[in-house]
Amino acid sequence: MKDLANFLFEVGMLQRTPRTGFQFLGSGSESVAEHVLRTLFIGYTLCRLDERADLRKVLQICLFHDLPEARTGDMNYVNKKYVTVDEEKAVEDLASTLFFGEDIREAVQEFNDKKTRESLIAHDADQLSLILILKERGDLGNKYSTEWISYARQRLCTDNGRRLAAAILETEWSDWWFKEKGDWWVNGNRG
Repeated sequence: MKDLANFLFEVGMLQRTPRTGFQFLGSGSESVAEHVLRTLFIGYTLCRLDERADLRKVLQICLFHDLPEARTGDMNYVNKKYVTVDEEKAVEDLASTLFFGEDIREAVQEFNDKKTRESLIAHDADQLSLILILKERGDLGNKYSTEWISYARQRLCTDNGRRLAAAILETEWSDWWFKEKGDWWVNGNRG
């Protein structure tokens, strides 16, 4: 049980591990845990669009894909030019302490290999999570987000991922809650 407690404390580090690319974007912030949560929802959504995909496997890949960052930190594209991260060692050191460690090893490896339908969906979920937050930043005035989005779109692997990205980019980030502008926004619940 102590190894399980340690694992759960380690998972908590993802809440305090920032996604470091935002320092170059100039606005916004997100923890790795926040990114993983949205990636899970996107992975679920993409699976519902593909009846041949194994939902459990996609969710497992999405859940574990950035878990090594609790040990390595999040390395953005600039960092990766100068620093080499031993993700394999980070995964092995964690997985070797857990009776379900093989689940983590397999999920991270499958994500990195990008050979299965499920790994491609998980990759798209990962990129769509980035596209969503970049779209939000752009709608709020960040002029760099559009260029970043173009690179993230090029990394999409599936038709469903590309179609969802197009819909995201055509949608104002606040539409889901602010689309019915009118009397309610003046009077609230008062009739």
